[in-house]
Amino acid sequence: MSLTLLRTLIAVADRGSFAAAADQVCVSHAAVGQQMRKLEDLVQTELFDRSERSPRLNAVGLALVPRARAIVQDYDQMLDDLIGEARLYGELSLGVVQSTMRELVPRVLKELVETYPQLHVRIVPGLSEDLTEQVERRALDAAILAISGPPDTVFNWRPFAVEPLVLIAAADVTETDAEKLLKTRPFIRHSRRATVGQLADQWLTKAGCSVEATMELDSLESVASMVSHDLGVSVVPDICVPDTAFSALRRIPLDSHGLYRQLGILTRSDCAKTRLVDGLLAAVTRIVTDTRDGG
Repeated sequence: MSLTLLRTLIAVADRGSFAAAADQVCVSHAAVGQQMRKLEDLVQTELFDRSERSPRLNAVGLALVPRARAIVQDYDQMLDDLIGEARLYGELSLGVVQSTMRELVPRVLKELVETYPQLHVRIVPGLSEDLTEQVERRALDAAILAISGPPDTVFNWRPFAVEPLVLIAAADVTETDAEKLLKTRPFIRHSRRATVGQLADQWLTKAGCSVEATMELDSLESVASMVSHDLGVSVVPDICVPDTAFSALRRIPLDSHGLYRQLGILTRSDCAKTRLVDGLLAAVTRIVTDTRDGG
């Protein structure tokens, strides 16, 4: 039985459809369908319910997925043990929180691709909670994200930056007293599903600040954009590798009250691409350090 068929089956299970799986395994939608028909022929049973427009895994198919994962995992680990550095010329599926997409991630990928020109990287933006779930079920090899509290033992957590909380305001705002700004300016809230939004709410509670929230947005970039047009102020992490738009904002330090955002790379403890993740972490650390030191 071909490992390619098993990888495609796993992609269908992870992504939920043939079309989405096709993007992950880099073949056409039709090719995914053909591969799954071939797999059904090999196991001599149907793996999908095709009564609806979009085929869905049936009970037999769902039961096969964890066995397929185990086989692919064992194969990847065997290759990693045998040929080591050559595994860097493969594929990395990487989840990232949105605040790293504008500057940190592009710079890291540029460095990796220059070093390993045959490396194929699949980037999946999302919230930390969602990315953690995808790493756990092996839909992602690794993720750059923030976590609150110690990770479960199924994970390997490798932090690389601590971002203190700051109050952001438009560049032409002259007031530097954070308390006055929070009392007199509208507050722009980050989604409470995200780590950033949860940290901001915790800080406001600990600081005893009552704010008038005029809008709630799903990304830190959107919050920063609204703040840059002087539509309000917000409490956010001081991004470790900021883009030019975030750098242009007025950033006022806050009493942290013990709160901050810690960014790191999350993998499963049994991740088969440890050498590649080591290279990723090394590149991230260099860029964060250079930015902090003004390089």
